[in-house]
Amino acid sequence: MKKKKNQTSVMNRYLLIGLSVFCIFMMLLSSFSDKVGGPFKVVANVTVIPLQQGINQIGGWMGDMKDNFQTLKQVRAENTKLQKQVDSLITENNNLQQERYELQRLQELYQLDKNYADYKKTAAHVIGKDSGNWFNVFTINKGSKDGIQEDMNVIADGGLVGIVTSVGSNWATVRSIIDDYSNVSAEISSTSDNCIIAGNLKLIDEGKISLVKLTDADNKVTVGDKVVTSEISNRFLPGILIGYVSEIGMDSNNLTKSGSITPVVDFRHLHEVLVITQLKNTDEAQKDIQSQAQSETEMILETETGKQTESSKQAGGEQ
Repeated sequence: MKKKKNQTSVMNRYLLIGLSVFCIFMMLLSSFSDKVGGPFKVVANVTVIPLQQGINQIGGWMGDMKDNFQTLKQVRAENTKLQKQVDSLITENNNLQQERYELQRLQELYQLDKNYADYKKTAAHVIGKDSGNWFNVFTINKGSKDGIQEDMNVIADGGLVGIVTSVGSNWATVRSIIDDYSNVSAEISSTSDNCIIAGNLKLIDEGKISLVKLTDADNKVTVGDKVVTSEISNRFLPGILIGYVSEIGMDSNNLTKSGSITPVVDFRHLHEVLVITQLKNTDEAQKDIQSQAQSETEMILETETGKQTESSKQAGGEQ
């Protein structure tokens, strides 16, 4: 193998020397032919001139290749620069879109805060959720140190989301009204007929929540009616929008009706919520009712006593 390589190397050297000698000879022949003329000039015209033209063409081609290479190199550099600018603009555009989206959500929260101005509220971010597509149970970044307590109502997107079920120092868990374990005492806004909104994770796949035990003796409830939280609920504050009746039908007992509603909240996408920091204290409400009833009773008794006293005085004067 080494001998073959050595032989090839020697042949290449001889070939290079031969070509060099041939080129020198042709150059001398060309120079000599210009002075002498005659047959030498004819030979030079036939051999040297075409060779020079070929060499010139090769040189020109190599020069063009060099220029093209330089141009390609510049184009690649410019392309890299432009690509960086495009990437920067795409990132900037994405950031602007994200900021616009966040601003829109904050504006919606602000409007929601105005819609329920009678209730004190605090804003919170959703920081975790159960597995699945729906925000049926999720975690917010506010807790007991922020005044959050169990049974506080949570709203977003213009209506009721759910209720706080557990609280830590800087977090809280919310169970939404679509969860299978959720039941909300509600009423039809236009008729004040009571019903129950029952969570159903299978039905929410159709964008609906179950409506059951509706008392509609006058058959006034229709599709599209507004459904809100009821006064008789022991945990949910009254008048919070839940959704709109999407279908309704008579139960087999011919006494109540069932159907479904379309919620106003998008339970697939929850980012920020408002927690109403006011509790539905049914014990205090009951005490107020009892106190009011007792006051009315005392007023009646005082009135009756006054009448009896006045009658006695009149009877004594007549005697």
